Amino acid sequence: MDEPRATRLVETALRCYPARWRRRHGVEAAELAALLIRDGTPASSIAWSYAAGATREWLTPRPGRRLRLAACALLVAAGSLGVSAGLLPSTALARAAVTSQPHAPAHCRPGAPEPVPGEIPAVGRPRLIGWDTGHGRSC
Repeated sequence: MDEPRATRLVETALRCYPARWRRRHGVEAAELAALLIRDGTPASSIAWSYAAGATREWLTPRPGRRLRLAACALLVAAGSLGVSAGLLPSTALARAAVTSQPHAPAHCRPGAPEPVPGEIPAVGRPRLIGWDTGHGRSC
C-alpha cells in the first residue's frame, strides 16, 4: 500500500476516537502508526486495531462530574464516621470515669467498726449526715 493511502486509512481510524481522546493521544498515535508502517506493519492492521480501540473508548463509561462529587462526598462521610467512631471509646471511658460512684467509707460498710468521735476522716470528702439514719455518721 502506498504511503499517502496508508496514512489516510490510519487517520480515518483515528478520527473514530472521541475528541477528548484525540486531544490527549492523537498526535502520539499518529506518530506510532507512521513508525509501524515504516517498519513494515500493514496499515490495514494498524487501522483495524485503532478502530477496535475507538469502539472500546466509546463504549467504556466514563465517570461524570456528578459521580465524582458523589464519590468524594462518600469518602468524606466515611472518613468522618471513622474519626467519630475512633473518638467514641475514649469519650465513653472518660464519661465512665467521671460518673463512677465512689466507694463508701469504711465505717458505712456492713461489719465495719464504729468511727472514733472527733476523728477527721482520711478521705478528703465532705461529711454528709444521713437524716434518716439518725446516727450522725457520714455515709
